[in-house]
Amino acid sequence: MALKYKPQHSRLLFIDREIGRGSYPNYSTLATDYEVSAKTIQRDIDYMRDQLNAPIAYSAQHRGYYYTEANFKLPAISIKESDLFAIYLAEKLLAQYEGTPIYDNLFSVFRKIEDSLPERTITDMGEDNARFTVFPASNTLISPGIWEKVAEAIRLSRRIRVLYRAPGSEPAAREIDPYHGVRFEGDWYVVGYCHLRNDIRTFSLARMDSVEVLSESFRIPEDFDFTRLTGSNFGVHWSDNEYRVKVLFDKKAAGYIRERCWHTTQQIDENLDGSLILSLTVNHLLEIKRWILSWGSMAKVLDPPELVADLDRTIKEMANLYEGSR
Repeated sequence: MALKYKPQHSRLLFIDREIGRGSYPNYSTLATDYEVSAKTIQRDIDYMRDQLNAPIAYSAQHRGYYYTEANFKLPAISIKESDLFAIYLAEKLLAQYEGTPIYDNLFSVFRKIEDSLPERTITDMGEDNARFTVFPASNTLISPGIWEKVAEAIRLSRRIRVLYRAPGSEPAAREIDPYHGVRFEGDWYVVGYCHLRNDIRTFSLARMDSVEVLSESFRIPEDFDFTRLTGSNFGVHWSDNEYRVKVLFDKKAAGYIRERCWHTTQQIDENLDGSLILSLTVNHLLEIKRWILSWGSMAKVLDPPELVADLDRTIKEMANLYEGSR
């Protein structure tokens, strides 16, 4: 008896499949096969023809229904216009991942969704789809097969042996228990236990020359919590320290700072001259240093002293690079 109470959409897909086979089913045969009344099937067919624009016709010769358009197929999903627009916009956002290992798989999923929709629905989108553009961020280049092997190891909790190129060093073999994958600013990272350093480290997949999935399995420690581990990070690097960073932005940059949430701990103090001070707490200074440098002379670090000294050295070294070109 449970079949009798299946949702209408399931019945519509069943009717669509039977008509599409070209066997000319009628109310009685469909009702018997699906264990519902002939009246229910009649209402469903009327709904398909009148509301879903299905090209259904009755053949007196064959005493059953058929599609006047041989290739017609009812969409497998029920979708509102707003949902459809969200799908198209999401496909635009997918451009951010073009050139990455998962792009082809995700693009294939969107093609399947599109193929399941009636042609008329797709046509009704008009030119709206051409009025949105997403400029993809730059992506690191990952060697073929690296991402897939690391993803497999994360999924199966298997140790990996990698040939890894740390910045400024020669490639070296490492064995890693990959706990967690991270996508950040165009790069893929894996966070895991490094058996060479006996510590949890972060590794860029773009710096892996080779990956071998080993037979050894591992268990993620119960106290491993990626959210807690990264805590107040400003990027993918972190440490056990915490720094209260204060940056003075002049009025030319202040408008850009106000309009975005840069960090969950941020606080903004306005100055009378239109400038502002952005304060935030981070546990690593490398990436916030790079971010501050990107603002050039519009940003001045006030605290902490070690970041002020580091930036002072960096700026002087940069000035020396251009000393001879003046």
